Amino acid sequence: MPKKQTVWLFTMVSLTAVLGVYYVTGPEKLLPASTLEETIPEPAEDTDVAVENVEETSEDEVFEMIRLEAEEERSRLKEELTAKVASAELSPEEKDKAYTSMQELDELASSERMLETVIKSKGYEDALVRTIEGEVRITVKADSHSTEEANELIRLAKEEMGDKMPVSVEFEPFK
Repeated sequence: MPKKQTVWLFTMVSLTAVLGVYYVTGPEKLLPASTLEETIPEPAEDTDVAVENVEETSEDEVFEMIRLEAEEERSRLKEELTAKVASAELSPEEKDKAYTSMQELDELASSERMLETVIKSKGYEDALVRTIEGEVRITVKADSHSTEEANELIRLAKEEMGDKMPVSVEFEPFK
């Protein structure tokens, strides 16, 4: 009986994966061609406006790509640490150290997300917070900036991330 359940579960998971890939790679194939032609907007008379919209989207995508890369790197590190914790070859002290590193990694990611949320709540369009080699790097989208704003962001970072890490702030203008 368990073999039938296993086969059934594997079949359902495979079917879900295939349908998910199909949906992600080909949703435009699901609509009739006449519907697609109706949804394509007419070209704008002022092409500069269209270019500006594309640039804004690409900047948003850059922040998201950086976030995804950082998340993937953390996931990879976490998998390595999990393997160390589960390893029978390592001593209890080494396993404890790996487990502590996993917790620190989770806390760091949580603190970065929290700081991004706090910065966005201060009225900035978007913020990217990364911790690289013991330094907190904040990149903020803003049309204008001042030393007072940078100092405020540094203060927020030190409150959220701790006083031990140096903080750098970079303002990125809208394009």
